[in-house]
Amino acid sequence: MTVEFRSALRADAREIARLFQISSEGAANYIWSQLAQPGQDLLDVGASRFAREDVDFSWQNCLIAEAQGNVIGMMHSYVIRHDPLAPPVTDPVLAPYAKMEIPDTLYISSLALHEGWRNQGLGKQFLAYAYDRANQLGLNGLSLIDYAVNTGARRFYERHGFRIVDTCQITPHPMIRVAGEAYLMYRP
Repeated sequence: MTVEFRSALRADAREIARLFQISSEGAANYIWSQLAQPGQDLLDVGASRFAREDVDFSWQNCLIAEAQGNVIGMMHSYVIRHDPLAPPVTDPVLAPYAKMEIPDTLYISSLALHEGWRNQGLGKQFLAYAYDRANQLGLNGLSLIDYAVNTGARRFYERHGFRIVDTCQITPHPMIRVAGEAYLMYRP
């Protein structure tokens, strides 16, 4: 079956949010729960966030993989810049991650494929796109955060030139599905 890669459309926002939920191990639901109105579905919150324009978490920063007209995967990435005026992150669950950034890199916040589409070389194609985009933007490479318990993903990223450059402890929370360490990975 032929897989096509394309830039995301605003109409993809809900599927982007669904895939972001898969890759975030509960972090997306935690963040969206902080923004939700009482009784609001968390996927609706995520979809509305990705439907925005000209912000980091936007459909505009997503690449879609599609087969037979169905979204089968996506990569969300945006440029990390040092902002000395940014307020410190005080949320105890999110604060450890806020310290794990490499300025002037293209940060891959999510690379997710639906079941049945993994281990077919699509992740490699997403990374090639990201690397080309980082080069076009004059950035110093790619960065991402991965969880230590996700050994398959870590091996995948290491095979494609990433190395671990920092670690932090994951703050336990009932919505977060992983424990232990998180890794900041970098590919020049």
